[in-house]
Amino acid sequence: MTSSESEVRAFLEGRVDAAQKKDIDRLMSHYADGIVYFDVVPPLRFAGADDVRRNFLRWFDSYEGPIGLETHELNVAVSGDVAFAHMLHLDSGTRKIALESEVWVRSTVCCRRSNGQWLITHEHISVPISIPGH
Repeated sequence: MTSSESEVRAFLEGRVDAAQKKDIDRLMSHYADGIVYFDVVPPLRFAGADDVRRNFLRWFDSYEGPIGLETHELNVAVSGDVAFAHMLHLDSGTRKIALESEVWVRSTVCCRRSNGQWLITHEHISVPISIPGH
């Protein structure tokens, strides 16, 4: 593993830690101002840090306490100042609608290093589904 790959892995671990603790300012420090973020909730595409911040606050507010967020199968590729990562997350916790929930999500993250700092410029979240007969 290269030092750049290690940097990106640590960077992404910091992002997960901030989400688990619902630390919106720390979480947003991982995202570029011009972030384009695709999620599984309407409107599906969030453009810019303000939109993404509102979407994260909506997500945080849906949980009674901390969010369980475990990363699995993290793969990172780095070339120069660009990095690509894909992983699975197990998102769990107590929802405010009095429901214990656990859902697997897929995440693809694209990062760019500028002035020595990695920032996420694109993220895509999807939920795996099983279609009967396929």
